[in-house]
Amino acid sequence: MSKWGENETGVIEFLLLGITNDPQQQRILFWAFLCMYLVTVAGNTLIFLAISSDPHLHTPMYFFLANLSFDDVCFTTNIIPRLLAGHVSGTETISYAYCLTQMYFLISFGNVDTFLLAAMALDRFVAICYPLQYHTIITPRLCVGLASVVWISSGLIALVHTLLMSRLTFCSSIPEISHFYCDAYLLMKLACSDTRINQLVFLGAVVFFVAPCILIVFSYVRIAMAVFQIPSAKGRHKAFSTCSSHLTVVILFYGTVLGIYIRPPDSFSTQDTVATIMFTVVTPMLNPFIYSLRNKDMKETVTRLLHRGSKSS
Repeated sequence: MSKWGENETGVIEFLLLGITNDPQQQRILFWAFLCMYLVTVAGNTLIFLAISSDPHLHTPMYFFLANLSFDDVCFTTNIIPRLLAGHVSGTETISYAYCLTQMYFLISFGNVDTFLLAAMALDRFVAICYPLQYHTIITPRLCVGLASVVWISSGLIALVHTLLMSRLTFCSSIPEISHFYCDAYLLMKLACSDTRINQLVFLGAVVFFVAPCILIVFSYVRIAMAVFQIPSAKGRHKAFSTCSSHLTVVILFYGTVLGIYIRPPDSFSTQDTVATIMFTVVTPMLNPFIYSLRNKDMKETVTRLLHRGSKSS
């Protein structure tokens, strides 16, 4: 059995090749990532506080949104600070233990994101297709239960991947990862030992990842069918407007993630790196703007919260 901090072949660290070797581009990316990270943390924290402080927002949809905002902060915090620290120190190596830990939280928070988006789609489906039974079906107890299952199951899935990865041996004393974080698929490619079990579990994880996407597609097909049966244009617009923010986030998230991980790449290209930056950095940053700017209740609550904060200061 290998130690947590060291691989059986003596590997104690990995070399992250990052995004670019150009010093000028690295400086630009450093400030860009720092600004986006600060906006992500501030925006999602504001959304979380707004939902927590306003009783009118204590509904199932906003409950899942609060969970999503918290998850987005955790997701980006798992990647960006380490990336920024590497730029400052000039050290692109990452310890074996840190790499596996980063991979664990990346898989865990990524799965939470997908399941929460599916839960929010289910909420919209019941609200539009079965409005009279909504409060009977989508109860607070169900929401808390779904959220608990999402967080626990995501952690267990990530743990299986991490334990299987910790059993692998690597061909080089300092393996090079052609990415800016520890990606599970790229780590498997660097291994010298048998990775068939890892690949099988990875394939199962992809199927498990796509399942919420199928649920979301099914929900929105049924929603579209129900909305088009509404006689008035105003009624149709109102029904669609309750889904627009969530649908925008779904397209942004799944559009980039599926493009990378559905097809096992031989190596990460420039397009893959850009897509990765989109779902690890850009999408979590945009989520608060999408939900606040396109939602009247959320916009009003956030404005009151900011006004209250400015008065107290």
